Amino acid sequence: MEIKELQEKVELHLSAVWKENVNVSHIHHLSGGACQDNYALDLATKSGKRSLVLRTDKGGSLLSSLSKRDEFKVAELVYKAGVKTPTPVFLEETPEVIGSPFYLMEKIDGKATGRYITKDKELDSYRKTKMVSDLAENLAKLHTVKPSIVLDEELKQKLKLVTTDNYIAIAIADLRQSLDELPEAHPAIELCLSWLETHSPSIDEIVLVHGDFRTGNFMMNAEGLQGILDYEFAHFGDRHEDIAWLCMRDWRFGRLNKEVGGFGDRKDFYEAYQKTSGIPVDPFKATYWEIMGNVRWAIGSAQQTERHLSGKDKGIELAAIGRRTAEMEWEAMRLIEELEHAV
Repeated sequence: MEIKELQEKVELHLSAVWKENVNVSHIHHLSGGACQDNYALDLATKSGKRSLVLRTDKGGSLLSSLSKRDEFKVAELVYKAGVKTPTPVFLEETPEVIGSPFYLMEKIDGKATGRYITKDKELDSYRKTKMVSDLAENLAKLHTVKPSIVLDEELKQKLKLVTTDNYIAIAIADLRQSLDELPEAHPAIELCLSWLETHSPSIDEIVLVHGDFRTGNFMMNAEGLQGILDYEFAHFGDRHEDIAWLCMRDWRFGRLNKEVGGFGDRKDFYEAYQKTSGIPVDPFKATYWEIMGNVRWAIGSAQQTERHLSGKDKGIELAAIGRRTAEMEWEAMRLIEELEHAV
């Protein structure tokens, strides 16, 4: 859809829904990755001017990607839990308006790119002082959202109701199913899944998991953390999943010695998380979920490449992501070897 047409459709629809004249004065496309489309827009009503972001789907969903309705509902829950995240503004569940469901959220300042977060001199002071603790504090707040406080039954089912006893088995089974659906064999992933089955730890509590908590999914500037983004992979699970995902090698953007997102140290993040949550981070559980995360991303990258190779969604970005599969396989096996030698 052309930008001008999108602008006109959004104006007409919001004017009808909000029962006042809405003027979209500016709209432009933002980077949204392989699966999402984001547009920045400025709109004016008699109540005043607002800068918002329109978020919608670009192509097919991957893995456990939530619908726009469910993603919006999760953003509302997280916002109410005190997490620094863009204010959810409006949800359109039907595809009739612009061709697919969408939602609007507050536009926030800052940048999310890996190079900026990990290396830009503008963030040197913040990176050395509060970046780690701010992210740990906000993640701990996100994990205060428990199944018991989610009143929307449809959303609760989409986030997958699991227990501390069955969650890991379900997670591994889901990964095996996704692996089986790929057209080619991945013996390294099979090996890792077998190890995960025989070394599963206990889970202290089922909480809301962001599902993609990493460098690239939070906005920052020299003033600090501006907001956490992208809840499309949210689900109920183990808090250590999010902690481990942030620490994965692939999200360090070349700064491998800084295990937390390419900018911080695990010890500092673990301590800051415990300070806010009152719950200690278990190093073995964190590494276990880091192995699981690498397996999940290995399968996910293979899925994205298959979308390109099959002709379903042609794109150079999808094709390029396929090379990450081998990288994640290697990293998962490296972590397993480290744990085995440590015993």
